[in-house]
Amino acid sequence: MKGDTLMKYSYTHLSAGDLLREERSRTGSEFGQLIDNYIKEGKIVPVEITINLLRKAMESTMQANEQKFRFLIDGFPRNQDNLQGWNKDMDGKADVKFVLFFDCSNEVCIDRCLERGKSSGRTDDNRESLEKRIQTYLQSTRPIIELYGQQGKVRTIDASKGVEEVFEDVKSVFDKEG
Repeated sequence: MKGDTLMKYSYTHLSAGDLLREERSRTGSEFGQLIDNYIKEGKIVPVEITINLLRKAMESTMQANEQKFRFLIDGFPRNQDNLQGWNKDMDGKADVKFVLFFDCSNEVCIDRCLERGKSSGRTDDNRESLEKRIQTYLQSTRPIIELYGQQGKVRTIDASKGVEEVFEDVKSVFDKEG
């Protein structure tokens, strides 16, 4: 999502994947190799590592500016273990207002990631890793989306549309949700 739009709604974007990739490449990281192996295999990094990185990013953002207490967390939770870890660690500290679910076919998703891979430098932007990630998504992440759906918290975006159309749909959700 475009940064200026997030600022309009007073959200700070935190990408679980970006935080993991930063930690993986950080000199002296005790988890760098472990994270690298999980990402290459298209598997979900252990919840303790991801939550710790998210919590630290949230805390440092709020310490720098106490007005920044709303977060758009991208790519988390991805499985039941992530959800249980989040609920245990963040209970009373953070509330999930809604979940943005970008829905598109597997082929659209793969094609977009392969295109991104031409310039991203990401080791997991290849067909083999992407197909593994889709299987992980279907087995582990989709049930979490369905759970939030039962709670009335899922806002589905048709992500098969063009970038600008998807962006307009996302802005509509934020206009309604605040």
